[in-house]
Amino acid sequence: MEKEKEWKQQQILQKKSQQTKSKPEQVLKQERAGMKLVAGLGNPGKEYEGTPHNIGFQAVDLLMSRLGISGFQQKFQSQLGRTSIQGEVCIFIKPQTFMNRSGWAVAECAKFYKIPTENIVIISDDLDLPPGKARLRDGGGHGGHNGLRSIIDSLADRHFRRIRIGIGRPAGKRDVVGHVLGRWSKTEEKLAFSVIDLVLTEIISFLETSKFENTSFSAPELV
Repeated sequence: MEKEKEWKQQQILQKKSQQTKSKPEQVLKQERAGMKLVAGLGNPGKEYEGTPHNIGFQAVDLLMSRLGISGFQQKFQSQLGRTSIQGEVCIFIKPQTFMNRSGWAVAECAKFYKIPTENIVIISDDLDLPPGKARLRDGGGHGGHNGLRSIIDSLADRHFRRIRIGIGRPAGKRDVVGHVLGRWSKTEEKLAFSVIDLVLTEIISFLETSKFENTSFSAPELV
């Protein structure tokens, strides 16, 4: 009888111990399931600041400013900011790996925080959309964009959310590289940042509600 009593006490203690250990893990898992990552793509360095190819960097800067977040820390090969929205942690990064290796930084951050692919939003430029246009899509291919190609390869998954901001194709005989790494005209820049303002509202809505719809936006000047 005494042995049976001791065995039952041991079972009770073991069960309590397991519950104590598993509870923080369950809480942590729930927190990670709600975490979101927004990555704006671009190239580091002053020579690339303000170029059409860096529109993702600029969108993240504007998003953080609208949310009242100031300052970056260097982490995961990125400039990183963070905040909490509706009780969920939101991470914002600007990969410093150069465009063609953006996936290294995105995957490193997502893996560390165990952020689900469907909670990742990537902001990039798009040659096939004119300035003043933006497109939101859930999943898809890379469309020839090397930054998106790198992210798909590094995550081994293409089911992340994408926001493509139009920069248009070069006019005349100007080459594509010179165009994406060149400078906006005043009209193009005004249109691009006008549509970004609409996109930021949509991103914040996603951060608050987790709802993401395939849709397109046009700058008010184009309507």
